[in-house]
Amino acid sequence: MSYISLIDLLTEKKNPFPFNVSSVKHCRNINMDSPITFFIGDNGTGKSTLIETIAYRLQLPHMDGSDYSKKSFNASKSLLPYLKISFNIDRPIGFFFRAEDFGDYLNSVDRRDFALHQSLSDLEGEVPDEIIQNMKDNANYQMHHMRFEYGQELQSFSHGEAYMKIIQEKINRPGIYILDEPEAALSPAKQLSLIYFIQEHLKNYNSQFIIATHSPMLMAIPNSNIYEINEDGMQLTPLDETEHYSITKSFLNNPEIYLRHL
Repeated sequence: MSYISLIDLLTEKKNPFPFNVSSVKHCRNINMDSPITFFIGDNGTGKSTLIETIAYRLQLPHMDGSDYSKKSFNASKSLLPYLKISFNIDRPIGFFFRAEDFGDYLNSVDRRDFALHQSLSDLEGEVPDEIIQNMKDNANYQMHHMRFEYGQELQSFSHGEAYMKIIQEKINRPGIYILDEPEAALSPAKQLSLIYFIQEHLKNYNSQFIIATHSPMLMAIPNSNIYEINEDGMQLTPLDETEHYSITKSFLNNPEIYLRHL
């Protein structure tokens, strides 16, 4: 049984942003009674804004451990008074993954580590390396947090491997897990790994996944609901009737037809 059964954005406001995006205008009585719900649509339809607002309301922790007061969540904050969530069962723990947070987090750790390396460079050769490393760890909370959470620096992995490492560490018990465009970090092979991981997780735990994506591969996960968002509405749509699937299949079947006109 899913935790969230229904969501509504009950507002008649049409402007300014984010009230003018399709996901806000058409989010009415959206049935979430499925272990996996996908929100799909073209760029600018508001998929990310919608799932961020759900994560904000639930106060799900996210990548860098910060709260939801930062500027990038202002749109979601403005929608909170209008968001109605109905539950089948009480809200559990969970996690919120934004692809942009993942990249920003790794980059910020790198920048901080480089700055510390520069500031402690005078000690090299004079102080044992392990002492210098301990000093850096004590000064760099993000690096310490990374080692504590994941056992080693995520920079030692490829981008996709690091993302999957976080997925495996964080999605390890029943909860609501919200993923914003996870395919941005994953190759097709790693997308298959994510599909397998989600399916195995749902065999063992009563969890709910809410995913915004452009990937027809991810949308193919069995027993999931796909809501396609456009200017005309937000409709529950079979995989093979979605625009993403149709365009991708048509292109791969005959790319020359498309490429000769580009």
